Amino acid sequence: MKELLLIVVPFVGAALAAAWPNQRSRPWLLPIVGLVHAVLSLWLLLAPPPVKPGAWLAFDPLARAVLPAVSLLFLTCAIYAVSYLQLRTERPNRVFVALMLMVLGLLSAGHQARHLGLLWITTEAVTLAAVPLLHFNGTPRAFEATWKYLLVGGTGVALSLFGSFCLGYASLHGGGNGDLTFTTLTSQGAGLSRPWVLSAWVMILVGYGTKMGLAPVHTWKPDAYGEAPAIVGAILAGGVTTVAFTAILRVRAVVHAAGSGAIADRTLIVIGLFSMIVAALFLLGTRDFKRMLAYSSVEHMGILVIGAGFGGAGIWASLFHVWSNSLTKGALFLSAGNIRRAAGARTMDEVGGMSALTPISAGIFVAGLFAVTACPPFGPFFSELSLVRSGIASDHPWAVGVFLACLLFAFFGLTRLVFAIVDGRPRTASRTTGKRFPETFGVIAPALILMALSVWVGIGTPAVLRDAWSAAVVQLTPTP
Repeated sequence: MKELLLIVVPFVGAALAAAWPNQRSRPWLLPIVGLVHAVLSLWLLLAPPPVKPGAWLAFDPLARAVLPAVSLLFLTCAIYAVSYLQLRTERPNRVFVALMLMVLGLLSAGHQARHLGLLWITTEAVTLAAVPLLHFNGTPRAFEATWKYLLVGGTGVALSLFGSFCLGYASLHGGGNGDLTFTTLTSQGAGLSRPWVLSAWVMILVGYGTKMGLAPVHTWKPDAYGEAPAIVGAILAGGVTTVAFTAILRVRAVVHAAGSGAIADRTLIVIGLFSMIVAALFLLGTRDFKRMLAYSSVEHMGILVIGAGFGGAGIWASLFHVWSNSLTKGALFLSAGNIRRAAGARTMDEVGGMSALTPISAGIFVAGLFAVTACPPFGPFFSELSLVRSGIASDHPWAVGVFLACLLFAFFGLTRLVFAIVDGRPRTASRTTGKRFPETFGVIAPALILMALSVWVGIGTPAVLRDAWSAAVVQLTPTP
């Protein structure tokens, strides 16, 4: 039952944070709980527990392949949060700390959910728990972004609920007894009603795709990522979107078992390529570097579902990319947060010369640019290379061609904006923000750790991770 501690420990930490009387010391609960969670997840990665077929919650191969990455991302963001909240003493942090820990517990439950209904409940709970986090800054624009996230995300969650009903009815129509665990649904296979399975797939893909931020249901992302604190954006980009992706992978396995896998894979490839095209176009035009991170996330969510559409080797590459993208995007968000606070603005018209004002953060931001655009030796290069190989091997050369073209245009858009912010002389908005932003160890070390982990995952991918991804592929590719 060790895997349940991944859920219980953050919830206990959230309760402690809600009751903790001292605002100055309360943020330390984040790295303490994050460290315990990371140790537990890595322990279970190395020594996975047995999984009961009918269990609603379990540290199964898919959870093992993904959840430790989320845990490491949360730990580094939690370390950053201590220094960040010390700089934001004008804002009470009781709700912020408690909900951050609650989100970690819910993400742990979502990744381990092996029941269709439980998966929906945890995803909806994550959506609700993240709402006050987005509104932490208390500005009118943050309020608008929060409502957009809630309304668009709520619509997606509603669609995924209807899709869950359809999949449940497909099971009952095929002689099932109402058991909605993914093991049972997959075992029913061809007995599932094909029309209801396809209806469920469309609604679940759109519903959870909204949570991922796939185009065209990505509209909440630019506002949410642009207005949320950097650590919240990092958790949304590397944690919340990941649990939605694993939900799609689990349902995809059921659709494949029902004999409709070819349709599911084609829809994944098409919507993934569309997301990359939309993201590349917006990256070529945006002038806001925090919105840039949102469009980059749209692009990388497209990469994940394209890999899933390529089949077994592509799923392996996608799970690899979950790790490399989460770590890299986390470093980008944290360094962007430093630049935003130092500059007092976030567009290339107002911000410039940050290499002089925040040299370390600017350096990390540039390194993150090359990492997220798949330059070696960072993790995304190796994960995207694996994805290209899987696309060619699965006879999808046209998709690989479009994929590479989108990567090129995204690179042009990202470099245009990043170097405009980093190079040159500091502009007016950057010079008149008052006291110079202190690049302390607490706000620099977490981003450096994440960049180092990105290089490590790419160059020295440990055998235990490769084995975990391979085991997840076996779980997710049943024979019809």
